[in-house]
Amino acid sequence: MHERATEFAERARDRHGVDLDVVEFDAGTETAAAAADAVGCDTAAIASTIVVSLSGVDDDADDAGDAGGVGDAGQGADEALVAAITSGANRLDLDAVAERFGAASAAMADPERIREVVGWSIGGVPPICHDAAVPTVLDPTLTGYDTVYGAAGTPSALFPIDPESLTALADATVVDLTE
Repeated sequence: MHERATEFAERARDRHGVDLDVVEFDAGTETAAAAADAVGCDTAAIASTIVVSLSGVDDDADDAGDAGGVGDAGQGADEALVAAITSGANRLDLDAVAERFGAASAAMADPERIREVVGWSIGGVPPICHDAAVPTVLDPTLTGYDTVYGAAGTPSALFPIDPESLTALADATVVDLTE
């Protein structure tokens, strides 16, 4: 197993007390469609973790508090990162993310910043086991499946999990922020 996938599995065991079944694929799983083909599931059952950068965060916004707030992650008051675990069949609505967290705007986070704050590289960002706690939301589409599949630290590794457990482990708020 790739060292990053092994690291992810160890972090899940150490931090959350769960043994996740990490599976690696030769063809890679860099897109939700590729991941679904590799696993043999609906694209909608792929739990893609998208890290978003918020600018102009209003710490007093009502909705920000409902999702854990963005000021408590030690990332700076003017710009913060949040994670959105989105169904592979849906597109994240960045304006809805900004509104949810009381920010002036939201954009896809810079890959280097993701690596520095979250600890994982894009294409393999798992929904759990981040270096820093970031507020997390989960697409309700994922709750319609018995099993969903999230990245396990590399672009070619996935792990199956039930959505309820994923929501709890990620400390996520279930909210629709998709287009």
